[in-house]
Amino acid sequence: MSRSPMKALRESRNRTQTEAVDDLNALAERLAAEGRVSKRPTFTVRQMSKWESETRRRPYPHPDTRLVLGLYFQRPVEELGLTRSRRGEGPPDTSPAPTVTSAPLVGQVTAEGAFLAAGAQDPPPWLAQTTTDAASSTDWKIAEDEVDLLREAADDMDAQDQQFGGNRLWRPTRAHLLWVHHMIDRGIYDEPLGRQLHALAGKFTTSLGWFSYDAGFHTEARQYFSEALNAAMLTGDDELSSRTLSNMARQAVDLNKGREAIRFARLAQTHADMWSAPTRVTALLAIREAQGHARVGDAFNCESAIKRAWMTWERGTDERDPDWTTFLNQAELVCLEGMCRLDLGQTARAQKLLAQSEQLQDVAHSRNRGMCLGRLATAAIGAGDIDHSLDATRKAIGLIRTAGMSSARTVQQLKIVHDGLAPHRRARGVGDLLEEIRAVVA
Repeated sequence: MSRSPMKALRESRNRTQTEAVDDLNALAERLAAEGRVSKRPTFTVRQMSKWESETRRRPYPHPDTRLVLGLYFQRPVEELGLTRSRRGEGPPDTSPAPTVTSAPLVGQVTAEGAFLAAGAQDPPPWLAQTTTDAASSTDWKIAEDEVDLLREAADDMDAQDQQFGGNRLWRPTRAHLLWVHHMIDRGIYDEPLGRQLHALAGKFTTSLGWFSYDAGFHTEARQYFSEALNAAMLTGDDELSSRTLSNMARQAVDLNKGREAIRFARLAQTHADMWSAPTRVTALLAIREAQGHARVGDAFNCESAIKRAWMTWERGTDERDPDWTTFLNQAELVCLEGMCRLDLGQTARAQKLLAQSEQLQDVAHSRNRGMCLGRLATAAIGAGDIDHSLDATRKAIGLIRTAGMSSARTVQQLKIVHDGLAPHRRARGVGDLLEEIRAVVA
């Protein structure tokens, strides 16, 4: 006989089986509406009783059901006591679960342990003191200044990403996210502070998805985005929904899922309307939609979305502009349009726009400049302008070597440039540059 971890977790949340089933059905309906499950699963009390039965063999759920359970309980289903049988079930599912914490179901978790599990060496000084205080008392009252410090850390990480890329940020961000969930699960706080904590967890989660995406971990990124979107739906946070769906749309383009990108961008626009988002947000979502149309070769709708993006962007900034839209300056919007033109095969026009963007970029956005240079090099190859492609590629390599940029996306773009330049290896300077690219991307 073994106690069901699912039952222990449900009871720790003070939910009856009936209440948990209602929650799961509501979540399944939302996921089905978002197209994130192929078929909407249905949950019943009888089914829940089987999963919570105190036996060693519990029925293993369907993949869509596993997704809903994982998001609801914030645990892989294996940690809920649901495992495959030894025969007839195929290989074990080793993919990371769509969760944001790996804390045990029962027992106390220390902040230091969360940080070490996430790959960090030691918690920062302010957290080390908090850890001592939390461990020495069963009545751990969360203070507002703790939440403020974590919020500032989240903003700092987003700023570093815009400048250098996300390769070096996903580990500390995951550690901070684990700590926020520990605060939510174990701390004492009033309802307003609780809302701040949940909003902060959502902010860290979508940032972690973005950093994972920028580091080239697409599977993990999609899982974190799914978790962030789920949290946003459950708490009614339309701003978080808009931001997360925007991120998902951008990733979908890189994964060559143009139709998915369009759907995410349009859904993000729906959520943006719900909180009367400022024009910087609507401009970003319009250009995200344009990128989806460009990826599927729909020039007409791409043009329309690009025009909407520029019309709203030109209305200027607003004091309500969220931090996650500050990167969308003129240089970046020109670059994103250039990327659309490149995907549409308009290489000469793309090269002109991307060259303009590169000139407009500032030092505070070296990752974005690196992305722009990589696309410019590709566009120049397509236009038969090898000299300008070489120049843009050398600048991109320089950013990686001297400016501290750490973006897997930029490195991947250099691989594309390498393949494009390879047929021209006999041209002056190309052979040497190909060796430089190989040294960088190795």
